[in-house]
This record gives sequence, structure tokens and C-alpha cells, in this order.
Amino acid sequence: MSDVKIVGFVCRLCALISSDLGPPADVDIKIETVELPCAGKVDGRLLLEAFERGADAVFVAGCPEHECMNVKGSSRARKRLEHIKEILDQVGVGGERLIMYNVSGTHGPRFAHIARDMAGLLEKLGPSPLKARKA
Repeated sequence: MSDVKIVGFVCRLCALISSDLGPPADVDIKIETVELPCAGKVDGRLLLEAFERGADAVFVAGCPEHECMNVKGSSRARKRLEHIKEILDQVGVGGERLIMYNVSGTHGPRFAHIARDMAGLLEKLGPSPLKARKA
């Protein structure tokens, strides 16, 4: 699975702290993290571009909604993701390749769980259909 590419857009106020630990040693995937000032700042265009640039899956990690430092940032991000998932389904990529996680800054091991979840998802789904189209 070393050729698998996962992109994670992470809130610098919470999830970035957890992501510094990186994926656990038993997960053979590369996660490219993109720091955001808040998960609520994630833009649909950025999410779609990540897939266009070869990501097999993308996730956004923000504060737990009831603990969001920017009050509604995580709930805004979740709404944007739902819209982009519909687009991904329509173009044949699959909305299930885009996931929202809520991560408290004090819960360091959570990123390891995210890495395992994403690895399991891609084991089930395989590479992005966009990679096959480019080949």
C-alpha cells in the first residue's frame, strides 16, 4: 500500500497536534497533511484538487463540534464535505473517499486511529478511479 496517497486537511488548533505523531508503524501509508487555520476554512475546490492531484482518499480533521475554537468551524466543514461527497459520487470517484474526523488537541493517539481507518478504507476501495483514467 505504499503507493497509496492520502491527503489530510487538519485544523492547526486541534488536529495538527495529533497529526505530529504521524501514522503508526503498522500502517504502510503516506499521509500528506495540509495545515488549515480552522477546518471551517476548507474549500471544496481544495478537496477536489487533492483528488485531481492523485489522492486516493482525503480527510478533514477539525475540532469536536462542541469544542470548536472558532465556534462553528467544524460544522461548516462537515456541511461542505457533504456537498463535495455528492459531486464525487456524480463524477464516479465515490463520496466515501472523503471523510470528516473530529479530533481534540488533547487526544494524541486519535491520528493513529485515523491512519488505520483510512488504510482500511483504501484496502476495501482500492486506488482512486482517477488514477485509472490517467493511465
